[in-house]
Amino acid sequence: VIGFAERKNNGEVCSDIVIKIDNQHNNYFVDEADIMSLMTAEGEEVIIGNSFDELNLKAIEQRVNNEPFIRNVEIYKDLKGNMLVHAELRRPFARVTGQKKQEYIAMDGTFLPVSSNYTTRAIILSGKYFDKNEQKSLLDTEEGEQLFELLNFIYNEKFWKAQIAQIEIDEDLDMIMYPQVTKQKIEFGTPENFVDKFKKLKIFYKRILPQKGWNYYERVNLEYKDQIIAE
Repeated sequence: VIGFAERKNNGEVCSDIVIKIDNQHNNYFVDEADIMSLMTAEGEEVIIGNSFDELNLKAIEQRVNNEPFIRNVEIYKDLKGNMLVHAELRRPFARVTGQKKQEYIAMDGTFLPVSSNYTTRAIILSGKYFDKNEQKSLLDTEEGEQLFELLNFIYNEKFWKAQIAQIEIDEDLDMIMYPQVTKQKIEFGTPENFVDKFKKLKIFYKRILPQKGWNYYERVNLEYKDQIIAE
């Protein structure tokens, strides 16, 4: 039986390519056509109708994995002669708009290029911090890890995700946040103790602004422990 199966597989041709993409909901940076183009080296390599003996699945897999928006891909064949492609995408959740850089940050910390095909709503990051760094991932440095934790917190909290529109970050990781609705400039300081700072900011929104008016203050400072300074 084993010998029969081996003889049957020898010379078997690829009859079809079946692509499955994870994390594709509202994530259109890469689609099936893009993956097909990567697999065939933009049409230079024929796959369908070619013998699996002539196809280097590892090389095809590596070609697809080189796309920054793809986190991982597995390519293999089934018993019907189909080439199965299982791809997992990176999801951008922040966008850097520095003087020297225009890029996204994915939810695994990886920096991604800006796509000409699609844009997504994401918190805007600017400032000298990004102009001085050349790392491939935000998680490559301790400072970057602190910033990543803060961005994750904002992304996963419905209120803050809707409220914080932009963060300006200097080379020392001091941050100024700009809200979506009210006009106050939020002097946040470094990411240190960011959970406590957001608790203070929520007190400012829920207890102070309703009494004074949403646009009464021009700035609020959260840098000092147990203090909210508003002017």
